[in-house]
Amino acid sequence: MLATDNHVGYLEKDPIRGQDSLNTFREILQLAQQHDVDFILLGGDLFHENKPSRATLHGVMASLREYTLGDKPVSIELLSDPFDGKADGYSFPAVNYEDSNLNVAIPVFSIHGNHDDPQGVGVEGALSALDVLSVAGLINYFGKVELPSTDGTAGRSAAQANDPLMEDGIRIRPVLLQKGGTRIALYGMGNVKDDRMGYELRANRVRMYRPAEEPLSWFNILAVHQNRVGHDPKAFVPEGMFDNSVHLVVWGHEHEQLITPQPVAEKRYCVTQPGSSVATSLMPGEAAEKKVAIIHVEERDYYLEEIPLRTVRPFVMEDIDLDDEIQDANIAADDKPAVTKLLKQHVYGLIQRAHEEWTAKQQRLEDPSHPAERMPLPLVRLRVTYTKHEMGNLVRFGQEFVDKLANPKDVLQFTKKKASGARKKRDENVTEYIDPQAEGMVASEKLEKVHVGDLVREYLEAQELNILNPVGLERAVTSFIEKDNKDAIKSFVANMLKSSNKDLVSMNPDEQQLDVEVSPELRIA
Repeated sequence: MLATDNHVGYLEKDPIRGQDSLNTFREILQLAQQHDVDFILLGGDLFHENKPSRATLHGVMASLREYTLGDKPVSIELLSDPFDGKADGYSFPAVNYEDSNLNVAIPVFSIHGNHDDPQGVGVEGALSALDVLSVAGLINYFGKVELPSTDGTAGRSAAQANDPLMEDGIRIRPVLLQKGGTRIALYGMGNVKDDRMGYELRANRVRMYRPAEEPLSWFNILAVHQNRVGHDPKAFVPEGMFDNSVHLVVWGHEHEQLITPQPVAEKRYCVTQPGSSVATSLMPGEAAEKKVAIIHVEERDYYLEEIPLRTVRPFVMEDIDLDDEIQDANIAADDKPAVTKLLKQHVYGLIQRAHEEWTAKQQRLEDPSHPAERMPLPLVRLRVTYTKHEMGNLVRFGQEFVDKLANPKDVLQFTKKKASGARKKRDENVTEYIDPQAEGMVASEKLEKVHVGDLVREYLEAQELNILNPVGLERAVTSFIEKDNKDAIKSFVANMLKSSNKDLVSMNPDEQQLDVEVSPELRIA
């Protein structure tokens, strides 16, 4: 079974939507059990937060124990080393069903995403929440890419050009599985910064180990978690850059459901994009029906069986032009009560549509062994474009729908009409890239799209830093704030100072004295 972007813990404190992500994750595990799958493959972002709350971690661990442990024999034989990737200093294997102390019925293999990526330093190195699930024997965490660069920079600077570590690139070892005459090589690459991953791929520095025995007889699956759509030209990974030995790419991170395998130009592999199992933003890409898939493989042939998810909260949206609506309704543009009534009629129409679509879905998925789900409060988004009509208090507008919608506070989204274009002029010399997805978002959604790393980078680009690497510092600050990695900045500065001290050895005394005079400023910073 294939699934990605479960984002368990999303809005966990919301009294209405707080359990959505966990409920659907439990449904996915139930489906795996009902369909008697051989294993589950998760494509990253199992958790929404890098450090999930105790309630979220408890819910995920309890669900995995409930549905993936048991006496059913595991039907897939592991041919690769079961200890490859095991926790340092411990004797139990990395693959849970190879541990004689555990009764595993359905193995779960997972890579990490950008929300639950490894963070921190210490004896064990950077750790992810998936490492916790792995040592607990509940999942098999693979695809943990070890990048040689300590400061996380993309590309190679002049200093890095002679760094022997940078010659290694990315090496991916597969998990080798066999059932009958079918053999699967399972490759995984957890999330890496898109610019860094793009560099590694363009430089042909990503190497995939192949089985030594009959390498052409294996069905190769690659699980990745990267930006697939180029909203920002520097922050996505083109889908046609992977090795041609791959047969199927399972693409995580993109939330739009495009689960039907899509061919890639001039490549023999296809891409399946399962999408998220919970809507984390009210955008068109999230409105498609949420699904998981079972991939049936026989030797080198395969097909995907798509399975719609029943527990996903219904989500409907509509775009209207307020100027046209006012004209068609023959009401005055400055008649705010009439305009408000008009918008409420559209919202009620969307609620009715949500009920009709839910009923039709339940009838289509009718199963005597599975009672019909009761419809939860729907998510509704009415996107309104306008010229100069101003609405009053939007929170007050939504109060009428408190017991009818799951998102009454942000049911409306207003976008003022303006000249089209991907760039807007900020001053004579600076242009700002505008993400097309962010156009017209409500304030709270725009805030979610703002990355602290971008703010830090914009500031640092205007500075002159002789010791600290701006790109590495940006990522250290991002890790400190977004991932709660309290050692990120300290570790980065220590590495930079260590590197600077090595450079001092080759300097003459006058140059060394200059650096000594500058260093107190660094300590103050």
